[in-house]
Amino acid sequence: MSVSMETIVNLCKRRGFVFPSSEIYGGFASTWDYGPLGVELKRNIREAWWHYMVTARENIVGVETAVLMHPRVWEASGHVAGFSDPLVDCRTCKRRFRADQIPPKADRQCPKGMECDFTEARQFNLMFKTYVGPVEDEAAIAFLRPETAQGMFVNFLNVQQTSRLKPPFGIAQIGKSFRNEITPGNFIFRTREFEQMEMEFFVKPGSDEEWFDYWREQRMRWYTDHLGIKKTHLRFYHYKKEELAHYAKACTDIEYSYPFGWGELEGIANRTDFDLRRHAEYSGKDLTFFDEETRERYFPYVIEPAVGVDRVFLVCLLDAYDEDVQDNEPRVVLRLHPRLAPIKVGIFPLLRKEGQPEKALAIRDLLKHHFTVFYDQAGSIGRRYRRQDEIGTPFGITVDHQTMQDDTVTLRDRDSTQQIRIPIDRLIGELQARLSS
Repeated sequence: MSVSMETIVNLCKRRGFVFPSSEIYGGFASTWDYGPLGVELKRNIREAWWHYMVTARENIVGVETAVLMHPRVWEASGHVAGFSDPLVDCRTCKRRFRADQIPPKADRQCPKGMECDFTEARQFNLMFKTYVGPVEDEAAIAFLRPETAQGMFVNFLNVQQTSRLKPPFGIAQIGKSFRNEITPGNFIFRTREFEQMEMEFFVKPGSDEEWFDYWREQRMRWYTDHLGIKKTHLRFYHYKKEELAHYAKACTDIEYSYPFGWGELEGIANRTDFDLRRHAEYSGKDLTFFDEETRERYFPYVIEPAVGVDRVFLVCLLDAYDEDVQDNEPRVVLRLHPRLAPIKVGIFPLLRKEGQPEKALAIRDLLKHHFTVFYDQAGSIGRRYRRQDEIGTPFGITVDHQTMQDDTVTLRDRDSTQQIRIPIDRLIGELQARLSS
């Protein structure tokens, strides 16, 4: 079913996925805090990406690089000179807009009967500037990184030599980035502080087009086969030549059908050898690769799949949201892939007597070393099921009269709502099998 952004925002606030940042002070524009369920979902997204991109492969390794880097890094990469958007101000309502994304007249906020009066467009650099050390002068200027990619490029030799890898090989990283966007919005779709999952795949020139096609297919498969995103909600957008960034030979976005229309989810770019050549020029270091077998020396080309954790988070919620009717009552259910669900198992005593709560707590203690679990004894059993369905918990375990007699429990499936009877000593194996399928 289609779902509005407002519905998802309300669900996130009500159930503890995402909160407005600094809310008790009235909030802070385009910043968000992740609550107890949100941090679990984000962690599961990171782990799913890391396993698919790094752990399951022999030629990709990870790094974690600093947010603050030498200012020359951003000169070499082109961010100081060219990482900017055209900005205009409205003299009437005092709002700012990207000159290429001015909203329709009906969506502006100028007083009734008054027209927007725009200034001339001027370039606005998107990097956050700061100062390192106690003195705020030109020599102390630094930037919060606008992408994690450059940390991998400047560590190309360190990683290649210590890991004894040769092209084709990749360097992956998950970390925070910062962009001083003029018009962020659509909840967590576009924010000034965000978390990226990027991989730089270094290949021999001439093989780059083949690897570009490979990674486009691999990244689309991750969403459909590993996260359970509906294929009909995804598509490729291939950039025209005039749309490419200055460093790119080719670029394809994986787009998702958001409530506001098709928009970028992930970008896969052929960055050529631009970054290594520029850093070699600006640093004076030799960043070429020497192939001992062929006796060739070259700057590797780079294929880069890059996606934001926050944007995957949003897509997972949008795609999983559903409403149906169970036992003649409406139900909201997040049909998240079990590997992503913040809580894997809900545990419920049917009654608050006959030793059932104690038995249920013992089962919780048994399972919590293997899964994220949640114990709930408040309200009717149907209401407890629905609370867990709404946050995407795939399995529910109920302790009842029969449990006290034969050590069996009911295991309920979130999506089908079907229940089976299973011995307690088989629970771990059964849940592991279901979660890995």
